[in-house]
Amino acid sequence: MNERFGVVADTIRIEGTRILATLIRTVGDVQLAEDAVQEAALAALGAWPVTGVPPEPRAWLTVTARRKAIDIIRREGARAGKERAGVELLDLTRRDSVGSLGALDPEAAIDSDEVVQDDLLRLIFTCCHPSLSPPTRVALALRTLCGLSPAQIADVLLTTEVATTKRLVRARQKIAAARIPYRVPPEDELPERLPAVCAVIHSLYTAGHAPAEGEAAYDVDVCAEAIRLAELLHTLLPDQPMPTAVLALLLLTEARRPARVDESGEVVTLDLQDRSRWAQSLIKRGVALLNESLERSDRQADAYQLQAAIAAEHARVPSYTATDWREIVRLYDLLVEVSPSPAAELARVVAIAETGQVDAALDLLDAIPSSSRSHAIRGELLARQHRYAEAVKELDQALATAPAPHPERAHRERRRSHFHQLATEQTTPAQPGD
Repeated sequence: MNERFGVVADTIRIEGTRILATLIRTVGDVQLAEDAVQEAALAALGAWPVTGVPPEPRAWLTVTARRKAIDIIRREGARAGKERAGVELLDLTRRDSVGSLGALDPEAAIDSDEVVQDDLLRLIFTCCHPSLSPPTRVALALRTLCGLSPAQIADVLLTTEVATTKRLVRARQKIAAARIPYRVPPEDELPERLPAVCAVIHSLYTAGHAPAEGEAAYDVDVCAEAIRLAELLHTLLPDQPMPTAVLALLLLTEARRPARVDESGEVVTLDLQDRSRWAQSLIKRGVALLNESLERSDRQADAYQLQAAIAAEHARVPSYTATDWREIVRLYDLLVEVSPSPAAELARVVAIAETGQVDAALDLLDAIPSSSRSHAIRGELLARQHRYAEAVKELDQALATAPAPHPERAHRERRRSHFHQLATEQTTPAQPGD
């Protein structure tokens, strides 16, 4: 029975956000859609462990969520005109699907004239309204359409869970007060929203590649969904350099994922990774897409192109010792100039330390906002200077906010234990005859 519950939970997690996007598009109300999908999920949790997961779980959940939405609207009895129109559409869809769940087409109600046909990608565009600030657009899309928790979003954006929650509340209040519509913009307005859409897709992949919650080092389904959306965006706007660069970056990063953990699930750092496990086909395509993107932008690189170039620089060398760290520092210098962020600055600090400038790297850390990652990096740099007791304190700080249980936390715990042992050896007086 527990195994069945696990299958049900996984199915709902994988399909839930796409179903939510479809329902938002249908009824035009985020809260209503979220409530209906939640009720459909509860219905599945009650039924599927007994009856088994249906052959087409997404169709089952979609039909059930639509029926739940109708029930909610009828119970409340005072929805806006758009939502009443949504009920009529839902009724038609339900009648069309009765007796044949397998024949249900979740995309059937999309206007064929709309340029964005994928529900999830459509709703990401709608969340990225110009009246919202760029960080708010990203946070709102990651929460509403990608299903990430405030803690996960905070980890991706390198901020606090409290600040993220407040940002989400303010965003929804502004949407309601300004009556910002959840609709796909006209084709000529798509480029205006493109940077925010690209940021959402990249952030979604980041959340899957380094999840803030759970026992796995990465979430394969989230990573795959982010790449799927990047592929769709590239297909939708093939002449735009930014989505091409985002896809290149995701593929180059994904190529290294199989080597990031060992057989026991423990984190393997870049210097110890088995590069024969890197997916060369993804690297080859990622480099080709990067070059294509740079050609389209006349070699004027944006943040995604620079990050992809850094990933390509790692991918092109046969070993960690062959890495051209000075070139990587140069690329990070450009990235911090083009798109400054704590994440870019922390990565630059690591690259500078790899060139042998550990003192300079430690000085630069002082100007970067404190975080679990910054404490972990400082601990590693202090250990290089044999300042093991100080390194232990930094790892304590890093562990104070690290997710548990999680492979990254386990890695930091092992490093702290190692530094503690070295610190003990430093302070233990030598015995006669040693």
